[in-house]
Amino acid sequence: HSAMDRKRSCTLCGGAVMLLLLLLGHMINALEVPLDLPQPPTITHQSPKDYIIDPRENIIIHCEAKGKPHPSFTWTRNGIHFDVEKDSKVIMKPNSGTMVIDISGEKAEAYEGVYQCIARNEHGSALSNNIVIRQSRSPLWSKEKSEPITVQRGMSLVLQCRPPAGLPPPIIFWMDNNFQRLPQNSRVSQALNGDLYFSNVLMDDNRNDYICYARFPHTQTIQQKQPITVNVLDTMNDTVLAAFLNGSDFWGAMSIFYSDWERIRINSSNMFDFIVFFSPTPDISWSKVNGDLPSGRFSFHSFQKTLKITEVTEADGGDYRCLAKNRLGSNHHNITVVVRAAPFWISAPQNLILAPKESGMLTCRADGNPKPKVTWSVNGIPIENSHKDPSRKIENGNIILSDVQTGSSAVYQCNASNEYGYLLGNAFVSVLAEPPRVLTPPNHVYSVITNSRALLDCASFGSPLPKITWFKDGQSVVDGDLYIIHKNNTLEINVAQPVNSGKYTCIASNSLGNKENHIYLEVKEPTRILRQLGYKVIQRNSMAVFECKVKHDPTLFPSMIWLKDNMELPDDSRFEVGSDSLTIHDVREDDEGNYTCIRNTTLDQDSASAMLTVVEATPTPPIIMEQPDPPTDLELTDQREHSVQLTWTPGDENNSPIQLFLIQYEDSLHEPGVWVNMTEVSGTRTTAHLELSPYVYYFFRVLALNEVGLSEPSSPSRQYRTNPARELPYPSDVEVIGTSPDSMTITWRELTGLESNGPGLQYKVSWRQKDVDQQWTSLTLANVSLYVVTGTPTFMPYEVTVQAVNDYGPGPRPEVVLGYSGEDLPTVAPENVKVSVLNGTVAEVSWDAVPLSTVQGRLNGYKQDPEPEKPQELIFHGNEMEGLLFGLHPYSQYTLYIRAFNGKGDGPTSSNQIFETPEGVPGPPADLKVQNLNLDSLVVKWAPPVEYNGHLTGYLLKYQPINTTDELGPLKELLLAANETSITLDNLKHSTRYKFYLNAKTIKGSGPTVTEEGITIMDEALIRHPAVEAGKAMTSKQVDIATQGWFIGLMCAIALLILVLLIVCFIKRNKGGKYPVKEKEDAHQDPEIQPMKEDDGTFGEYSDTEDHKPLKGSRTPSNGTVKKDDSDDSLVDYGEGGDGQFNEDGSFIGQYSGKKEKDTAEGNESSEAPSPVNAMNSFV
Repeated sequence: HSAMDRKRSCTLCGGAVMLLLLLLGHMINALEVPLDLPQPPTITHQSPKDYIIDPRENIIIHCEAKGKPHPSFTWTRNGIHFDVEKDSKVIMKPNSGTMVIDISGEKAEAYEGVYQCIARNEHGSALSNNIVIRQSRSPLWSKEKSEPITVQRGMSLVLQCRPPAGLPPPIIFWMDNNFQRLPQNSRVSQALNGDLYFSNVLMDDNRNDYICYARFPHTQTIQQKQPITVNVLDTMNDTVLAAFLNGSDFWGAMSIFYSDWERIRINSSNMFDFIVFFSPTPDISWSKVNGDLPSGRFSFHSFQKTLKITEVTEADGGDYRCLAKNRLGSNHHNITVVVRAAPFWISAPQNLILAPKESGMLTCRADGNPKPKVTWSVNGIPIENSHKDPSRKIENGNIILSDVQTGSSAVYQCNASNEYGYLLGNAFVSVLAEPPRVLTPPNHVYSVITNSRALLDCASFGSPLPKITWFKDGQSVVDGDLYIIHKNNTLEINVAQPVNSGKYTCIASNSLGNKENHIYLEVKEPTRILRQLGYKVIQRNSMAVFECKVKHDPTLFPSMIWLKDNMELPDDSRFEVGSDSLTIHDVREDDEGNYTCIRNTTLDQDSASAMLTVVEATPTPPIIMEQPDPPTDLELTDQREHSVQLTWTPGDENNSPIQLFLIQYEDSLHEPGVWVNMTEVSGTRTTAHLELSPYVYYFFRVLALNEVGLSEPSSPSRQYRTNPARELPYPSDVEVIGTSPDSMTITWRELTGLESNGPGLQYKVSWRQKDVDQQWTSLTLANVSLYVVTGTPTFMPYEVTVQAVNDYGPGPRPEVVLGYSGEDLPTVAPENVKVSVLNGTVAEVSWDAVPLSTVQGRLNGYKQDPEPEKPQELIFHGNEMEGLLFGLHPYSQYTLYIRAFNGKGDGPTSSNQIFETPEGVPGPPADLKVQNLNLDSLVVKWAPPVEYNGHLTGYLLKYQPINTTDELGPLKELLLAANETSITLDNLKHSTRYKFYLNAKTIKGSGPTVTEEGITIMDEALIRHPAVEAGKAMTSKQVDIATQGWFIGLMCAIALLILVLLIVCFIKRNKGGKYPVKEKEDAHQDPEIQPMKEDDGTFGEYSDTEDHKPLKGSRTPSNGTVKKDDSDDSLVDYGEGGDGQFNEDGSFIGQYSGKKEKDTAEGNESSEAPSPVNAMNSFV
């Protein structure tokens, strides 16, 4: 470059840029003290240090604190006490220091300032940060006149925005008149200060609506600058063109702009601008001089013109270089970064709990650039101005407390500040004496996966600070390779195994006492997908199935998620997600891709993926389903004293899904070679938790079942032996049976080999008489299930136990079973037997109970035997001394005796008691029959009742007719003598159905009714002579002959005969009514000589004498005569008149003859032509 270029570069790069990095620390969590104990205040929530408020809303300044007793709150403003009660616009929330300022009708500026909250109780005062309240501002753009900018094509251009200074600073963007963002690229871009930079101007940049907008985020308002007009000139003379082609200084010099940043923050996002004016547009790159850009924490923006560094540290200080290069040359610029930091915590002060007479130290270590100054305060008062405390001194910035006394609790404030900021930390010192307490919930269960890390918490509190000791299953846990005990007393197991499962106990102890807490750890089996999904090639329109079976801990329930190309499955009904599979129906080309199955539990997950490729469909062989292949890879895990977990890998399903797995075991010690079904699990599972018995040598095998059937058994697992145990089950079904008067038998169910729990199984049988001061008699037996005890007194209570014993000792003490020795027969009969007859079928019996001492057993009750004809036994259970005898027969004599009975048998009978039952109503008459005697008589027969129940006084016979519609007629009654067993009923209606009712009677009344029906004989004379006296017969006899077969046949014959006669008459009639025309003409002489009737003026032969109607179709004059000059063959005389039409042969015979028939039928009733009516009358 020329000297001018070097000077320009020197000018641009002359000053180093100092960047301030604010190092932000974090406060270490303070010691938590239970809120039921006395303690100084602790600030729990406060507003940020720099608090920008919206002037349209109320000001809310947060200050929350806890303590015991609950603290009170006051505020300072600009270092002076702020009296909230005197300002009506300010209120504080109840039991809180949060302050609400109502600025309606007020200016928010009136409340700007620095606020600080003080929380106090009797144990000390805690201070909040200094909270700077400032109103957000969004000022209007200053009015200015925007002149058009004229620039030559290819030159650089800067459109200045210069937005109004707001609080917080506005967000800048450029738009046009249509509110569309202006396009930006490597040639045109916006700088961090908001200006719009053109590396070189093109003709397309010629426009009048370059508008800069400023959006103020706090108030959500947008301000607009006046539009800027840019006119681009397209003039280029020879000198300019030559300079461009030769790359001379006119075009070759790069103009560089960089932003001068005043500060950036550590751990924040910070950016450097590098704007280049050059044509053609150059490429930009960044680097760090004498180092590398911070790995993973930098990025480029605005088309490489901006470098952004996140989470800035002191190591990021140094020189950064931006390089611009195009085909005409290059240029660069260096930016020097000097890191400065506001104070940050190295060790923040922490709460201190001390017992009386104890010592402690408060530390406050902070750093920054420049080094911060550290000062201490007590309850908000500088420590040098506070009251003197002989137990307190300051050394090297730390407060040392020794031999503290009750009542010296306080809150200490540490302030670390430099020119870039400050830190304020509160830490209280609480002096109290408190026995230990464990804050972790009792019996908490932690669950982890095998080979993962387990952390068991034991949060505690006490003063003095308690010491924590850990135990597992009663044995002390030592800090070492297997266990790590952290400073906060958390117990860590770096690689947890199933053997680490169990009960853990942490004991917190100090000089005032001990407190223990139990915690449980469960180490679970990991979740594993059994098979990879596998690459699949599927024909189009067919079905694709991905199986994702998982092996998991039985106490965890894995969910399943399917992804396609790491995205959710398409929302398509063709994708069917099963319990452990994904099925894609009707596969298409767009289904190709990578499918992933993820199986999640609450503790872990596993995943598997496979590619799906879709090809054209080809004929596929038929699917053949077979039994599944046997499971493989049987493993025994989580091996415990009396349980084990069995896992396996399923075999091929052979085109039929597995429905379940059957698990079998062999006890090679007690029953070798015998496989016993143990349990079943779902076909989707590949693990089972098996409960085991002691002293068994187990082999396990698994069979799979699908729709076709069971698979072959898997290969047996390795042998798993359980240790013998003393814990034997009780022998069950223990009973005591009295077999004879001087013995009893004790029985029980023998234990199986699986229940023996060890070698040398025997039974210890013990007995003694109850309620007698007697020692137990015991006997040990083997391979038996009963024992007979002899020489016992009759029916005495005994206490019996049967206990299982093996070589490892006796089982648990069994429950006592109560039984009795054998019974003997009762020796005494009941006395004072009395019978009271209540009615003919019921009697009441009472007696005196036998003495229990004579029963010689358990009194089961009393038996009664009333004997009329055959013995009948009634049993009354227990100690009843009265009862009812039901089902007796009236008018009978009974002999009764009673005896007591027990489990052995019956005792002697009482003396006989004879009683009689009174009369009752008789039973129903037997064998009722109705016989048809003649046309109007019926004979009714019956037999006497089987059960008289007294003296018969007679019979009551009722009967009534039933018509054809089953309606009953009037009822008649007859009283008959007791010795009658039949009766003849005369003068009944013939051919009629009757219903009969019969009862037997005693003096007690009528017995049950029996019924029967009968029909009188039909009148045969009516059938032989239906026409003679038919009306009378039907009237008198009331016989419905319309339903008789003979009558229906007769009527059909008559109807057929009448039809034949009608047909014959009709034929004959038609033949007799037709005459030749010649005869008609002869009969019809000249009308002039024909006599005429005087009354109607018509021809006598052809007149209609009844209705005086003219012939059909005639045209008769009004006077009723025919004109004289008419032709002799006029149609008027033959019925059709002038309108008549000749037949095809020229005749009119048909019309004439037809009319004649009609006239004859209507006018001459005595005609010999037979009519249907006359034919019927003649027949009759």
